[in-house]
Amino acid sequence: MQERHQLGEEAITRELFRPLVSTPAMMWVGFIGLGAVLAIFVFAVSWMFYWGLGVTGLHRPNMWGFMIVNFVFWIGISHAGVMISAILRLTQAEWRRPVTRAAEVMTIFSLMTAMLHPVIHTGRPWRTLYWVFPYDFWRNLWPDIRGPLVWDPSAILTYLTGSTLFLYTTIIPDMALARDRTTGWRHVLYSILALGWRGNERQWKMQTIAGFLLSGLILPVFVSVHSIVSWDFAVSLVPTWHATVFAPYFVIGAIHSGVSAVVTLMALMRWLFRFENYIRLEHFDSIGRLLIAVGTGWLWFFLLDIFFAIYPQEARELEIMQFRLFDWPFNVMTALIFIFGYFIPVPIWVFQRFRRNVKIMFWTSIAVNVGMWAERYWLIKPGLMRKYEWTFDWAWYRPSIVEISIVMGSFALVGFLLLVFSKIFPPISVWEEKEGVHFAQQLQVGKRRVNAIVREF
Repeated sequence: MQERHQLGEEAITRELFRPLVSTPAMMWVGFIGLGAVLAIFVFAVSWMFYWGLGVTGLHRPNMWGFMIVNFVFWIGISHAGVMISAILRLTQAEWRRPVTRAAEVMTIFSLMTAMLHPVIHTGRPWRTLYWVFPYDFWRNLWPDIRGPLVWDPSAILTYLTGSTLFLYTTIIPDMALARDRTTGWRHVLYSILALGWRGNERQWKMQTIAGFLLSGLILPVFVSVHSIVSWDFAVSLVPTWHATVFAPYFVIGAIHSGVSAVVTLMALMRWLFRFENYIRLEHFDSIGRLLIAVGTGWLWFFLLDIFFAIYPQEARELEIMQFRLFDWPFNVMTALIFIFGYFIPVPIWVFQRFRRNVKIMFWTSIAVNVGMWAERYWLIKPGLMRKYEWTFDWAWYRPSIVEISIVMGSFALVGFLLLVFSKIFPPISVWEEKEGVHFAQQLQVGKRRVNAIVREF
């Protein structure tokens, strides 16, 4: 395996464009497997639209279930792109280069998948959009801007627009490179997307400025989106939901699950596309160090949420928290969240030899997101099951096969879209890799000059 700085520009272009021109056997297996699960997802959603929400496990008082849990989970995963790209771009972290594009694409596809769930959850999506946006002027009917039904679409569409612009700004130079190397429909597509890019000094300057401006502008949106999702719960009076700590708690949890998902994606790209020259062990090392801090911050807010529920000594809060911590099956789920979300991965990431082991990083990142999905369920469901004081209104939530199929299909949808993207666009930014090589060469030259000066003295 060659070091990246030993590769020429032509070799970098050829290797990073490989997924566009060849399809490994494992990639075909991925397309077929994910496509099959996606077909089940489409059938389950169609079945629910035809027969109504009665085919799900939703009933009084459990009006929210797997679909809303999945909505919160995928919104959290979407925070990885901004965390990896915008923040690390502004801080000029060199190790970000091979993972920025994959993280940005995962942000967009995760947001699109998250948006599907509230729409599906209504059972009648063709009526949903009518009541969300204030366009019906002649009747003077306006949606309640104080309600989450308006907050969520506004925040998510803003975030999706910003993330798409952010990705498109960084992908233009690669589109010009692909335009000059392809024929047929690909040449037409890349010519349109390249926007007449010729790589002159003015265009590079504008592209750099746009990247930094979008990085700075999207950060407030990054923080606000999951804060708004948390307020969907916090503004209600459901026990254990009505908490002021939810906004920072949801944001740090989103970063924890999102950056862990990036680790999973890095490992899969390294194995599937043979990108060992680009996604190297030091990248897993760096992102593992980041995850130690993020995971510890998440654990603090997780414990703080429990403390906030216990400290006021309100009977309903204490009852639901006791239900969460000590009653079956949520006591097992609490242990699962602690073990998978923190006590297995973070102590492992403390050791450099484990951070540089791709298989260990892959499985620990999977464990984190198993724990984080369970945490979303743990946060949402207990308060609904025993929302009221009257015991005759308590009920268990038992998800149907339709809801389980929708959850599985959401993972298949994101994976399938990522595979399709990698067949049309390079999954690693070619121009950023070349820029990184030039910087590395300049640093090497600088080191040699400094060493020569030191030897002279």
